[in-house]
Amino acid sequence: MIFKEYPENPFQIKISFHKVLEALEEIAQSNVDYRSNYAKALIEKASAFPELRDGITDMKQIEDNSELINHLLADLFPTALTNNEIKAAAIPFLNFTFNYTARFKKILKEAGTDFDMAIRDFNDHHFYIMSCCLILNVYYNQHFDFSKPLFYDIPDAEGILKHYRILYNADFLEILPTEKSVPITQEDIDLLMDSFENFDLWKEKFPDGSWILKGFGIVSLFDATTENAVSNLKSTLLKMTDDDTADFNEIFKGILRSIYKVNDLRIGYTPFTSEEIKFSTMNPEKKIKSFLVCDNTEVKCKKALSDTIYKTLIEDQNYLAISNVEKFAQEEENAGFGQKLLSQDIKSAIFTPVVKEGNMLGILEVVSSKIGELNTLNAHKLDIVMPFIVDTIDRYNSDLQNRIEAVIQKEYTTIHPSVYWKFQKEALKYIVEEHSSPEYTFKEITFKDVYPLYGQIDIKESSDTRNRAAQDDIKNQLETLISIIDFLHIKTSLPILEQRKFELGTYLKELFINLKADTEQQIQRYIETEIHPILQEENEEVLVQEYFGQIDENTGTFYHERKKFDATLMAINKKMSVVLDNKQKEAQAIFPHYFERFNTDGVEHNLYIGNSIAPNSHFNLNYLYNMRLWQLQVLAEMEKEHYALKASLPYQLEVTSLILVFSSPITIRFRMDEKRFDVDGSYNARYEVVKKRIDKALEKNTKKRITEKGKITIVYSHSDEEKEYKKYIEYLQFQKILEPTVEFLEVEDLQGVSGLKAIRVKVLMD
Repeated sequence: MIFKEYPENPFQIKISFHKVLEALEEIAQSNVDYRSNYAKALIEKASAFPELRDGITDMKQIEDNSELINHLLADLFPTALTNNEIKAAAIPFLNFTFNYTARFKKILKEAGTDFDMAIRDFNDHHFYIMSCCLILNVYYNQHFDFSKPLFYDIPDAEGILKHYRILYNADFLEILPTEKSVPITQEDIDLLMDSFENFDLWKEKFPDGSWILKGFGIVSLFDATTENAVSNLKSTLLKMTDDDTADFNEIFKGILRSIYKVNDLRIGYTPFTSEEIKFSTMNPEKKIKSFLVCDNTEVKCKKALSDTIYKTLIEDQNYLAISNVEKFAQEEENAGFGQKLLSQDIKSAIFTPVVKEGNMLGILEVVSSKIGELNTLNAHKLDIVMPFIVDTIDRYNSDLQNRIEAVIQKEYTTIHPSVYWKFQKEALKYIVEEHSSPEYTFKEITFKDVYPLYGQIDIKESSDTRNRAAQDDIKNQLETLISIIDFLHIKTSLPILEQRKFELGTYLKELFINLKADTEQQIQRYIETEIHPILQEENEEVLVQEYFGQIDENTGTFYHERKKFDATLMAINKKMSVVLDNKQKEAQAIFPHYFERFNTDGVEHNLYIGNSIAPNSHFNLNYLYNMRLWQLQVLAEMEKEHYALKASLPYQLEVTSLILVFSSPITIRFRMDEKRFDVDGSYNARYEVVKKRIDKALEKNTKKRITEKGKITIVYSHSDEEKEYKKYIEYLQFQKILEPTVEFLEVEDLQGVSGLKAIRVKVLMD
């Protein structure tokens, strides 16, 4: 029979039931009449179709004899299990099956008539070599374990792709050599073990059609869509990333031992630094050994590896499998690598580059103290776990990078690109002069005659809303506890519960009558010391279990409303920051300037522009006017973005916008103690005073804030500034960004500052 699925095949395939018929002949000779008679009847019926014993040569013969074949295989396919087992007769590694169980038929029917069942990620190369391994294992009594898991991906009736693990039973197969067969020696077997990729060698040792595969196999599937092994692997790897105290070595070793079935298997991992082309040791708290670096902390890759291995692992990013390290050490061009492995009792090993989007993160090392346990064949077993390992190491590296960045932010500072040149200049002076002048002190970084622009978009009544959210959480927790205590009192009639209910009720009243700063702490302390011990005695009650399920792990309280508030605040700040940062990139093209942004209950920004910041550019006041118009446009866009976002947020928080106009140039100085820029000099300090007090300012002779929701308030001192901004507003009204109505206000006198005025204009939201 010719199977055309794969053009090359070491087998001549003959589907035959001769082993089943031989078993039936034995049963026919037994003394159990009903078994004997049944077997004789089947043998007699099968005798009319000699191809069932000698070998089927035409697909139609299977179809014509399907009922008889079903009876012949009845003991292997019990009727009682037909709706449970996913099983069929098959030829191993070919997508050819017949005599299905009822459950298998149902799965194929739901997949649809257009579905073509094929083994996942299985090609001509895999088919040929696995067929050769079958010959080596069955005919030559070897133990080649190439069997990385095979899967069928089959959609169900709803179109959801399900994954089925494939298992083959070859008990009813017979493998016979032909005159074309090539005798296989132990030397050939050792050579093949390290030559998975050498397709020509396998075809030389097992020529096309040189063996007979007679009989049939049984394929069994099980639904591995939610297979525990992979699920456990993923969850374990996730925990390893989050838990700094986890013993990485033991966890990885347990996973890979279960895959390779090698008791003495050890694993290692060596991080790779691309900038220096070095290997290093992993964070010691992870307890992962590096067999490549050994006892060193870091080593150049070319020093640790021979040229050939360097090319394989580093340049080509391919795996390296060594089945016999002793032999490898004798033959390698540079014996140092092999001897290093032997010194660590490594007799076979697999080294696999861990690569994420083309970037090498490190080398995963799987080693054994036994020759031949690890080789090019079973190296491919890592394919199923490598994606999870890659993601885990990538996450670990990201976490480590975040920690590094945090240290840099804390100990150093983030220097804005516009002023970086001046810090570089001062740093270079220090480097040049430190040897000749050990007492060299850093000069202050200052920028003179720069014009400040300040703006903010503030979340209105955020403190009150936060307090109400906290109040609601405490109220819900107290009411829940009162209902639970009431339930327990009815159940047990204990007088103390009546008292606890009274005390909880008293706290509930006080919550709304006399809310103090420490009220929440008092209530929480009472709940933890007086109420929770009672509930823990009744932890089998559903109400109690549901209550503890609502407790926040970090705070030990109900945190539902506050969590929603925090999520709202974060969403608003994030959206506003994204808009501002994106627009800031455009603004740098107008004229290079210093920019900084702060997130609190809203988003503030400082901007300084002047010739001293960009000495190679030619500054004039037109750039300042451009930036002022840009700032007004950006705040209007941020208002509109918030308006669009607001409906999707848990809390409907409003925002107000403010611009402070200051036309006199000032000097800013970098404060080494706070690692940030600040205004310099007493005159310039007036600007900072106004900036800090203006957002809470009131309209003169009223109790109303100068800021209102949906409106931009522009605070200024001089009539020239008023005229300038009236032009910007008229232009943006023409652009349908601002509404026609404009309000002119006087600002109440602030401490040390008087005579401020304001313009207020509403943003057009439609």
